[in-house]
Amino acid sequence: MRLEDPSKPVSTSPWVWTAAALVALVSVLIFINSGDSPSPDEAAGGSISSWQSQEANPDAITHVEQPVDPVEAFLATLPIEQGPAGYVGSASCQPCHRSEYGSWHDTYHRTMTQVVSDETVVADFNDVQLDFFDERFTLYREGEAFMVRIDDIPQEDANKSSAADRISESQTAGIELQLGLVTGSHHMQVFWLPAYHGNMQIGFPFTWLIDEKRWVPRESTFIRDPHAAASPEVWNFTCIRCHATAGIPAHDPQTDVVASQAADLGIACEACHGPGQSHIQWHKELEQAVEKGSALPEGKDPIVHPDRLDHERSTQVCGQCHGMRWWDEKEQWRTTGFDYRPGDDMLATTPMIQPTQIDQLPWLQKIVDQRPGLLRDFFWSDGMIRVAGREYNGLLETACHQEGQMSCLSCHSMHDSDPDDMLARDLSGNQACLQCHEGMRDQIAAHTFHAPDSEGSQCYNCHMPHTTYSLLKAIRSHEVDSPDVRVTQETGRPNACNLCHVDQTLEWTATHLNKRYGHPMPDLSDEEKNVSATVVQLLSGEAGQRALAAWHLGWGAALKASSSGWQPPLLAELLDDPYHAVRHVAYKALQAHPGFEAFEYDYVATDSSLAAAQQAATKLWESRTPSPATNPLHKQVLLDPSGRVDQARWSALLRSRDDTPIRLRE
Repeated sequence: MRLEDPSKPVSTSPWVWTAAALVALVSVLIFINSGDSPSPDEAAGGSISSWQSQEANPDAITHVEQPVDPVEAFLATLPIEQGPAGYVGSASCQPCHRSEYGSWHDTYHRTMTQVVSDETVVADFNDVQLDFFDERFTLYREGEAFMVRIDDIPQEDANKSSAADRISESQTAGIELQLGLVTGSHHMQVFWLPAYHGNMQIGFPFTWLIDEKRWVPRESTFIRDPHAAASPEVWNFTCIRCHATAGIPAHDPQTDVVASQAADLGIACEACHGPGQSHIQWHKELEQAVEKGSALPEGKDPIVHPDRLDHERSTQVCGQCHGMRWWDEKEQWRTTGFDYRPGDDMLATTPMIQPTQIDQLPWLQKIVDQRPGLLRDFFWSDGMIRVAGREYNGLLETACHQEGQMSCLSCHSMHDSDPDDMLARDLSGNQACLQCHEGMRDQIAAHTFHAPDSEGSQCYNCHMPHTTYSLLKAIRSHEVDSPDVRVTQETGRPNACNLCHVDQTLEWTATHLNKRYGHPMPDLSDEEKNVSATVVQLLSGEAGQRALAAWHLGWGAALKASSSGWQPPLLAELLDDPYHAVRHVAYKALQAHPGFEAFEYDYVATDSSLAAAQQAATKLWESRTPSPATNPLHKQVLLDPSGRVDQARWSALLRSRDDTPIRLRE
């Protein structure tokens, strides 16, 4: 079932070779750009900076002379790599700390933000044409520069049906810009264009998916209301907070010009260890004292070692980025950056948003009163975080942290881990948990009621299930809890049992939790007794629930624990979901099933193509359906005795779908 076609954003105006048109281009690109990270003003409930309203009037913008030399002109559009007082940059750490520098250099933290170059770009810039409503973006190389030319789409091309047919020489002169920054290098790459407003960088409206080796509209990589107006995205006010080290937006409120700077682009040494200048000076004084036989410098080395901090301060080092923080204008962060430094008490300057503590946080209640939908964008209704990148929020709600000594470093390591997940060496599997719960080592099967080496005996599959969404997939929750059917009923958050046993009902889970762990039996509806909990959420849940349900229908552990052969038509149902990201997740899950490995589908195609792909997937499944009633749970997964879809029950769930607009802010 489809929602009505989303209304299109306002298209850009015709390009003309004047300074006024370039400024207008900046304004429109910001308007149509669809990134989902909230800007500081947006997160704080304020308005977008007033510079945006001045775009149409070039006279209102302070004129900044641009260097004539093209290289200097390009460099002037980039953030200045110079930290605030006391920061020296990661290059200063390398001579003395070569091993640590090398292990950090291999991480994806380092490459969170980089200057666009041959070494940093994996995306295709080989004369690629990308159409965004009425405009065409042509990506090409000009020497070492990565360029984009933006033109109106010629009318004759607009009428052509295929992308190949539309590749023709534009009849109008366009605006040519050199891309400045690239964010990300693990799953996707996001690019930024110069706004020629100081060194402001604005979001390019397409994203490169690394594994799939393709460009897609930026808006299609997020779960966001397809009917909503596009959101502005400015690197200097959003990404600089966490994708750079000691970033300072340096916004001049008088001129509205920005002159942003950072100790490092990307997340570097001083992001975790604090400013390094005093550390270097202390060691110089120590060496001189030893050489001269004089008194040693007073105090201790001022550098911060997160693993030597207590578990709260240590976790805050990570939480400065991996947390849902709040700040207001009194900190003047847009001008001077954040006051927090590693080792400080972060909560003293930037408190965390904790819905579970709202009674003790009057400032939070005031914010929620002003913006009732804010918490829903980040949290489940009981206060558990539901988007990735905010793992600190999950840890704050975890008893292991509140009552024990659990910190991020209990499981993760920057310098001794696989960069893919940063789990510390020898802490995979149950070992991380057994550090504290040693008594469980020989009791795993008795506790889990699963075979010792099975997925059901992996601590994190039950206590840290994939109920968090990000990056077009499900991510493990970092709030350690236990499966509870009543919580699922109250919050809509799927429980660990039904995410592995995806063909089972809530009643099945409730019965097992009652018999094995003494959970009281909840009141259950007919639907909760007779239909797979995952199927219910896939067909009738809101967009975030549908994405999680779809991902689990392709998850290896769930495929092992559940019956097979019934998932493809359900995933096919989502191939024309109104949310781009839900479609993508469903397609990747579909490819995990026999016969669909090479199934062709484009999740950002036209409505007619999506419908055709949906029909093709359903027909392919019907041609491979096993003999009737071979699945003993066929009723629970909405199959009739013949093994076909039970259309009446299927349609009833679709009619009850929760179409509440949703935007998950990763």
